[in-house]
Amino acid sequence: MTVRIGFKTSPQDVDWATVDATWRRAGELRADPAAGGGFDSGWLNDHLTNMDPDVPGASLEALTLLATLVHHVPGVLVGHAVLSNTFREPVVLAKAAVVLDHATDGRFVLGLGAGWFEGEHEPFGLELPPIGRRIDRLVAAVDTLQALWSAAAAAPPGVTRDDPFYPLAGAVNAPGPRTPGGPPIYLGGQGPRGIELAARTAAGWLQPGTHAGNVPYFTEKRDAIMAALEEAGRDPAGFDVVAQVGTGTTAATRREAVQAAEASIRAGASHVIVGMPAALGPAGLDDVVRDCLVPIREVAA
Repeated sequence: MTVRIGFKTSPQDVDWATVDATWRRAGELRADPAAGGGFDSGWLNDHLTNMDPDVPGASLEALTLLATLVHHVPGVLVGHAVLSNTFREPVVLAKAAVVLDHATDGRFVLGLGAGWFEGEHEPFGLELPPIGRRIDRLVAAVDTLQALWSAAAAAPPGVTRDDPFYPLAGAVNAPGPRTPGGPPIYLGGQGPRGIELAARTAAGWLQPGTHAGNVPYFTEKRDAIMAALEEAGRDPAGFDVVAQVGTGTTAATRREAVQAAEASIRAGASHVIVGMPAALGPAGLDDVVRDCLVPIREVAA
């Protein structure tokens, strides 16, 4: 099995021009033999602030940001690891996902999680229910997204769903997605219900950025996902299990990222995302390519 390798430039504490230049550089690397064909995927996270609990700082909005960047990386899988279900109604998210599905020629992945950081909910008047209620909403959101991407939603009479959170009554979602059934959904749930939901409905699972590089954690969750897939009667060969590692700002931290990536691959990762501080810009991405992508590619091939 060939393991895919992606990059992630989380959009905190950085200006748009720097992120834009970094993704432009990622596209250029696809034609550079020294970069081993470049990255297979490109990712952002989804936060309303930089998550500093004392003095909240800048963060670019994730959906619109990705829409401005995808033209730089044709042929590359793109997505978010992960969007917060508490930030957007699934109807609006379904419409936005259709745009990205068309703009990327079917290479957009909808990464979705339940939401978690209190400091970007309460200040903006966004509800952050207890975790059980959040998972209830996540389950309903996934079902709603898939209903809105179905063939039945493409024309009247549309789709109707009696749901306690996101009811639909003759909803028509036109134009429909380019990808039949809509973009693949990757979920970030970590508990038993989240993992069961991923095994039942999703195309992949994402290790959270808060646990990036934590190989024992990844191994534990990967084993749980494999068991849940078996219970759901699904072939694990078609399910993407995505590990994340952080590259930091130094050669030493990049070496640590390579070690964590290699250990994650040995533990069964089918996809590895190497995340870098976005403010490092294109030069930082070149460092990640030289010190991380190339050696990981040798192990992953």
